[in-house]
Amino acid sequence: MEAITLTSVLGLTNLILSAANLILVFSLFLYILAHNLWNSVARTFAALMGCVAVVYAGDVLLAKVTSVEAAIFWLKFQWLGIAFVPAVYLHFSDALLRLTGAPSKRRRLAVGLSYASSAVFFLLALDSNLLLRNKVVYAPLASQLTAGPYFWVFALYFFLTSGWGLVNTLWARQRCLTTLSRRRMTYLVATFAAPGMAVFPYLLLASTPATLSPDFILVLSALGNIGVAAMTAIMAYSVAYQSTLAPDRVVKHSMILYLLRGPLLGTFVIGIALVVPRVEIILGLPRETFLIFSIVTGIVLYQVLLKLAQPLVDRLTYEGDRTEITWLQSVDERLLTSSEIEQMMKNILTAICDLLRTPDGSVIVMRNGQLHTEAHCGSKRAAGKWLQTSTVDVLSNIGDEVREAFQRNTLPPIENEHWLIPLRTSQENATLGILTVAVPPIMPELTEREYAVISQLIRRAETTLEDRRLQQSIFALIHQLTPQLDSMRQWRHEMRYPGPETLAPLENSPVLAPDFPKMVREALNHYWGGPSLSESPLLQLDVVQRALREYGNPSKALRAVLEHAIEELKPEGQRRLTSPEWTLYNILDLKYVRGHRVHDVANRLAISESDFYRKQRRAIEEVAKALATMEQKTAGADRNGEGDNEHHKNHEDAG
Repeated sequence: MEAITLTSVLGLTNLILSAANLILVFSLFLYILAHNLWNSVARTFAALMGCVAVVYAGDVLLAKVTSVEAAIFWLKFQWLGIAFVPAVYLHFSDALLRLTGAPSKRRRLAVGLSYASSAVFFLLALDSNLLLRNKVVYAPLASQLTAGPYFWVFALYFFLTSGWGLVNTLWARQRCLTTLSRRRMTYLVATFAAPGMAVFPYLLLASTPATLSPDFILVLSALGNIGVAAMTAIMAYSVAYQSTLAPDRVVKHSMILYLLRGPLLGTFVIGIALVVPRVEIILGLPRETFLIFSIVTGIVLYQVLLKLAQPLVDRLTYEGDRTEITWLQSVDERLLTSSEIEQMMKNILTAICDLLRTPDGSVIVMRNGQLHTEAHCGSKRAAGKWLQTSTVDVLSNIGDEVREAFQRNTLPPIENEHWLIPLRTSQENATLGILTVAVPPIMPELTEREYAVISQLIRRAETTLEDRRLQQSIFALIHQLTPQLDSMRQWRHEMRYPGPETLAPLENSPVLAPDFPKMVREALNHYWGGPSLSESPLLQLDVVQRALREYGNPSKALRAVLEHAIEELKPEGQRRLTSPEWTLYNILDLKYVRGHRVHDVANRLAISESDFYRKQRRAIEEVAKALATMEQKTAGADRNGEGDNEHHKNHEDAG
């Protein structure tokens, strides 16, 4: 076992911190791309994190190399990140300015030239002595190459280009008009230097080899790694807000949990792997065995600690909304799916049949105007046979004699070889269904306790059906709110800053209006002409304006867009009128495109008129979603293509 010295402790600390930073920047690279891929600020920040990850990967690998040739290879590999950081800095700042409404052709040209310059510097670092000399110094704890005669040119390029990016970021901050957006841009300005601090090879400026104390270098490196990690996390936190209208708590909570579950856990595991002594036997076990058990134990304990820390994370992120969020989280645990309710009813029915010593029973409810078996015990044929001999009137005509008999601890009267137990609401003003139990060949002799249990199970069955009815009302309300919730979700991806080209989508787009589905319904109702079509607010949609160039007539253009949205809902394969997957499309096609009456459409689709209206409402909502998707694609294409070109023509070059 190697002797423990201050230098070895500092070296191990730096190795752990470098690995932690590598995990952090790579995790942030994936996080930003996954959450905001279509935003240019997020993409350029991800590229910046990629460059930093390359440098940190080299630092971690250099700590394990055993030859000078390998050290030279990985030191030059790091320059893939070092050389391109200035260009990405400038690109990042340009994206911020474009986000705030200050595009510039000259600045974009400068970004392209900076990438070309970075590529040249990288090639020089790989295959010449002009930038670097193949002499390794400060090895093995802080391995570095020595500077070539023109390294100062790269250093000048690095700091000037990065400084230009900082100036642009300060300008972007000045363009923020609201306190909130300016504060978030301030975070970016304050942490802007973190990636540059992490990657620039400062030791090359010292030209003379190994003139600094190894311990001094390692202490500075450790402090730098800690500072860079904190600044990078804050910078990523600020970037996560760019071009999004998501609530602060959503972004904050998502990012904190991601860092705890990903980067911090990875750092924890690597720390264990590096700290375990490099000896052959530990506590009588091989090092590999001890290491495996240590890592597994550490991961399990970490998950326990993370669970315990969850309330603290919620308190930090939700603040005043903590009560509402806790209630919303508990709803998911309390609500039951249809299959879960059916299973619960089956369990209750089975328990009642067991107590009454009978093999057959069922729970009958009303669904779509007809009696339906909600759950059955024993023979399904017996339950079906009872349904065939019963009518809907049985729900209103059934009395409470059976229930009252069980409550009096006596066997109830028999009707058609069954005991019929009405299941009523808690207020007893509506019948939820009927619990039928076939009379057994031999009448059971029940105890008072068994009678009480049967009465209790009947009440539980009533409560379960009543809860299901309440849940269905909740689901119906949520279904009605879906268009508004979708609109709010789309707002998260709209621009925050007050430039005219960024405010226009928020102010003018009908897609974001709460009554957007109502606009769609009115346009469909006048599909073949009328003021609701020729004067529809949907004419403001970009996708309709683009179609107007082709058709020349607003009504025809809107009709063509609506037709395309309806066709988006068309299932694959041969059309069938009575197939469930074709129902929505058939309603839209027959009712609006072909103009058939509701009664005729319902008959052709083999559904009731009440069911038709429910499905029609859902069909219109699906058309609204399809239109919103089409509008988003069209707006994105305009911003990235022709829209950008036309917009740039109306602005003077800046920057």
